[in-house]
Amino acid sequence: MLVEFALVLPLLLVLLLGMMEFGRAFNYWIDETHLANVAARWASVDKSPGAGGLQEEILAEADTEQLRNGATVCINLPSGSAGKVGEPVEATVNYDFTWMPYISNVLGGITSTNLSASATMRIEQALTVRRTEC
Repeated sequence: MLVEFALVLPLLLVLLLGMMEFGRAFNYWIDETHLANVAARWASVDKSPGAGGLQEEILAEADTEQLRNGATVCINLPSGSAGKVGEPVEATVNYDFTWMPYISNVLGGITSTNLSASATMRIEQALTVRRTEC
């Protein structure tokens, strides 16, 4: 019985760690979706939630330190757009998610996936600042 347990234990541990990593990646993606939505909302009303730049203020709302320090927020108008009421503004949040960093360093390869989320809203107030920032 002990031999069977020793043979199955590594497989169970890899399976458990894989499920935890998938859950962590899904949580990061959900947080990115929320951040993109908030960024698009603030950009559509031509406001910033604080005294700093919109990107910095949005990243400060991230749930994890990795997202606060490693994600990028881009706010874009369509090319040729003047930022008039009714035109779309898009916010995109990108983050390079590293899978199992505690194991991939030991095994010699760091695998990462780019997680991206975006939100588009219509401009509600004419923009005073042209927001094509990334």
